Parts: sequence; C-alpha cells; structure tokens
Amino acid sequence: MPQRRSHVAPSAAQTELASALAALRESLDAPAEFPEEVIAEAEAATAPTPALDLRDIPFATLDPEGSRDLDQAFHLERRGSGYAVRYAIADVPGFVKPGGAVDAEARRRGQTLYAADGSIPLHPRVLSENRASLLPDLDRPALVWTFDLGSEGLVEGFRLERALIRSHVQLDYPTTQAAIDRGDGGPAELLPEIGGLRIEQERLRGGASLNLPDEEVVRTPDGGYAIERRHPLPVEEWNAQLSLMTGMAAASFMLDAKIGILRTMPQPDEQAFATFRRQTEALGRPWTTGRYGDYLRDLDRADPLTLPVLQAAATLFRGAGYVTFDGAVPAETEQAAIAAPYAHATAPLRRLVDRWSLVICLAVSEGSEVPAWVRESLAGIPDLMQESGQRASKLDSQTVNCVEAALLTPLVGSTIDATVVEARGERGTVQIADPAVTASSPIPPGTVAGAVVRLRVISADIATGSVEFAL
Repeated sequence: MPQRRSHVAPSAAQTELASALAALRESLDAPAEFPEEVIAEAEAATAPTPALDLRDIPFATLDPEGSRDLDQAFHLERRGSGYAVRYAIADVPGFVKPGGAVDAEARRRGQTLYAADGSIPLHPRVLSENRASLLPDLDRPALVWTFDLGSEGLVEGFRLERALIRSHVQLDYPTTQAAIDRGDGGPAELLPEIGGLRIEQERLRGGASLNLPDEEVVRTPDGGYAIERRHPLPVEEWNAQLSLMTGMAAASFMLDAKIGILRTMPQPDEQAFATFRRQTEALGRPWTTGRYGDYLRDLDRADPLTLPVLQAAATLFRGAGYVTFDGAVPAETEQAAIAAPYAHATAPLRRLVDRWSLVICLAVSEGSEVPAWVRESLAGIPDLMQESGQRASKLDSQTVNCVEAALLTPLVGSTIDATVVEARGERGTVQIADPAVTASSPIPPGTVAGAVVRLRVISADIATGSVEFAL
C-alpha cells in the first residue's frame, strides 16, 4: 500500500484519544515512575573503571532520531583482505547491583515499553538515558566485542572485553542513509559493505528476514497523533546485521560453556509453508521454488502486493521463546529465521535478558566462573520476559487500535475502499490507504487476498479501539 502519514488533529476525538491512551498505560501495571529507593540507588550507582582503555577508538552510535538510551556503539575498519568490527555494549551489569532495588524493579518490568505518549523505561532514566548510555563525547564503561571478519564477511574470531570507551558521534538513520547515498558515510562508510556481506551470509545459512513496514504512533507538531508506516532504510538493515552477528557470537560462547539463555524459534511446519504458498498464489506472486528467505528477500518493495505477501509470511515467524540451560546443551538451540543459535545480548538498557547474557559471555571470555546470582536466577528469566512481552504486545496493538479508531471517527457512515490483506472465509484483514488503517472486516464469500472491497464504516470506538464495518 502507499506509505501514508494519517493523523488525528486536536479535537474532541483527540481529547478522547489522549484519555484512552492514558487509561491503557494504567491498565498495564507498568508505571512510568520508579519507587524512591530505586531512584536513589540508580543515582548512587557507579560502574567499575575498566583496565582496558579504548577511548582512542572513534566509536559511533546509530539509532532513531532523538534517542537517548544508546545501547551500542561501533567502529569498523579494513584489516588485510577482511575487516575488524568493534561493537561496544552499554555496561549495564556494571551499574546494576544484583539483588538491589534497581535489579528487582527491572525484573518486574522486563523491558522498556514504548507508548504513543512516551516511554516506560526498564531502568531509571538517570541510568538508561544518562550515565550508562553511550552518549557522545563522554567516557563510558562498555562491554566491547571485537570481531575479525574474512573477505566474505565470515566471522573468523571474536572476543569480549570490559573497556573504557568514548563515542565520538551520535548518528541517526535518515541522516546517515543520506550521507552514504552521496558517498560520504563517515564512521558508517564500511557499513553497507560489511552489512551486505553479512546479509549474503544470512542467505547462505538459509536465514530469512521479515521486513514489514514499521507501524508507529507518533506525535504531530499540532499536538495530534499520527500512524506512520515506512519500510526500514537499508542502513537499518545493515546495522541490524552487527547486532545479529553479536547475538550469534554470544550464543556460541554460552553453548561452549554449557550455560546460558538462547532466543529460539522453531522451523515452520509443512502446513504453514503450504498455507503461505496458497496465499502467494492468490496474490499473484507465487512462491514456487527455493527457500522462503530468498523469496522474501527478492520481493519488490515498490509492488503494492508486497505488503500483503509480507503480512501472510508473518505466520512463518511464530513461536519465538527463550530456553535456559546450565550443565547440558538443550535439544533445540536454533532461531529458525536466523538459521543459527542466537541470544539477546546487545540491548541491556532496554531488555532485561541481555544483562544475563552479557555477564555469562564476559565470564566465558575471561575464563572465570559465572557468578552465582546468574545461575540462581537464570531459570526464571524466560517467564519474566514472556510477561513483559505480553505487556509490550498489548500496548503496541491497543495503542494502534485506539489511534485507528480516532482516525476513522470522522468517516462513520461513509464508504471507503480497502485492500484485503488476508482472507479467512467471510472475514478478513483489510488495509485502508487513507487514513492508513489495518482492521478486521467482513468480506464477500470467495474473496482472495489482494482484492479490493467496498466498505461502510459503521462505528469507531476510541476508548476500546474497536471499529466496525459492513459490506
């Protein structure tokens, strides 16, 4: 579908929407504010000063515009016929005392939640957006991964060390993409080259990426809300490959040591593949040969039917979870979409599980014992992450639902055209172009994905985020 920026301007509907979003946050049991003892501990927390000094390395961060919780910084250079990649991760384990007030509150929250009217952070902002964040021109302790890559992007060796670093510049995606496009990539000059090689390695492994357009609720200059949908920029995909490479290295460390926590996902079964094949045929973009990852990579982003194909492919990327182990390697270790064992280890400011992964990996890299507190608490982390994941999913989906209802309020009683994204008998998922809304709707019997249907907007309830259509 065409990329649109639909928005709800200040009005009675806008006021009702603000109330609905505030009520949604309260319903999640995830307060934005922290208890006094947590704030006090965070303000007093200090990380040990590492012996290794890498402040002469010109690290850079690359994040969405305006970000303050900067988990990663990179430095890329050629080395012989290959490359050296340094990937620094915020030293959250150094700042958070195991068993302390910040630790307990982080375990309750699980992850940072991103709402339309502001974020609900995992850690107090004095840590996540200040003292532990890899902000530019400041000395910061970090956990630094160093990778040696061959000429084809294969990892030939890696290590993890605690070091003192200094980020020299804070980059954002649009500005960096524009700089790369005009041949002036600066610190990110090698990112297209290395990222492209890693994408090719993903293809050779049989991995797959589901690059659905982002769907984000944003504030508009006039105080309203908008739903913004856009495809990720190439620079975001190249940057993501650095994180994926690090997660695979972390999994390798943990599997070798027979202790850790992996992010796993099962391979889609034959029934899921068969269903997806039928959907691609119905859309006129049949997947006939080769691996599904190759098919998805080759889709034309300019094709209006690419979005419904990607929506249908989402069923192939289900069942992700965490598995812990201590003493024996689990039977299932692979994340099917990555086509390799993988661990979350690059976002400790925003995700609880990464702190455990990093502490284990550092111990393995240094040849020291994994701390007792990690072993004692490891088995409980999957449940904590599942609970926080459910909160995040509810917040994301219900926020979008409320905003979409507000967008459709002026159209109640009107007729609109919609493209069927997924057909399920007499109901389906439809995509409206303007305003940009995805919703469930009745569809005529026999309708296939890709067809255009004519709908009447019957109702739109902002408080519940529900909309109703009729043919």
